[in-house]
Amino acid sequence: MADIEKIKKLRTLTGAGFKDCSTALAESKGDIDKSIEILRVKGISKASKKMSRSANEGVIAISQNDEKSSIIEINCETDFVAKNDDFINFVKELSDINNKVSSDGKALLNSKMNNNKSVDENLLALISKIGEKITIGRSKTFLSSNCKIFKYHHTVVKDNISKLGVLVSIDTNDNSDQIKTFGKQLSMHIAASNPLAIDANDIDHQIIKKEEELIKEELKNSGKNDEIIKKISQGKINKFKNDNSLLNQQWVMEPKKTVKEIIKELNTSNLNISEFSRIKIGE
Repeated sequence: MADIEKIKKLRTLTGAGFKDCSTALAESKGDIDKSIEILRVKGISKASKKMSRSANEGVIAISQNDEKSSIIEINCETDFVAKNDDFINFVKELSDINNKVSSDGKALLNSKMNNNKSVDENLLALISKIGEKITIGRSKTFLSSNCKIFKYHHTVVKDNISKLGVLVSIDTNDNSDQIKTFGKQLSMHIAASNPLAIDANDIDHQIIKKEEELIKEELKNSGKNDEIIKKISQGKINKFKNDNSLLNQQWVMEPKKTVKEIIKELNTSNLNISEFSRIKIGE
């Protein structure tokens, strides 16, 4: 095989540049397999340097089967790469594997992909080929046992891949169209309203404490007496809790009612929102 043909073949096999392939072939004295190893080592080295950069773009992927549903975030540096076919194909396969391993990060990295290489190996190869930092971010898996799981994608890139993804699990035995519609609308509501928790009491204590400190600082120079400041502070905290707890938020489809009131109107016994996950690129 002529040198130029070997370079073409090596580029096809590895996705590396012309100069890198030529140099690798020279080092391996024309051995394709050894050249692949050389490029892999160099690629890993280059990839490692790229990992110190920021990756604020990317996509959210959701995969589902009869047993469970999973959502996962994959980050990169630019929106251009987030729409790259190699990146998207990697994300699709990665998302399905993530669902199989129930969002176990270590198991995910060690899992084999279709090319019989691990996720970790394929990730490093993709970084080397594309030339950007790529990281696997947040992920969550919901089991379908005794629950119905609904999903929503906002700003869809392709298929089940978007810039904002939502999974919500509803505990109910009701299989009616009414519940299916509610589940779909609820996932859209979560995407739009970004609740911190299902109920006010579930909001992280540290978040409440921080909000209290901000309110206190805001009212410090108001000139009002301590008793009035205390009442105003409590009112603001209560509003913060209601605005950020799913059940107490105004229903996006009908803002005069809360999510809790909408659930009551469904007139379905033992319906509960079990859990949800909302992941948006850049947040």
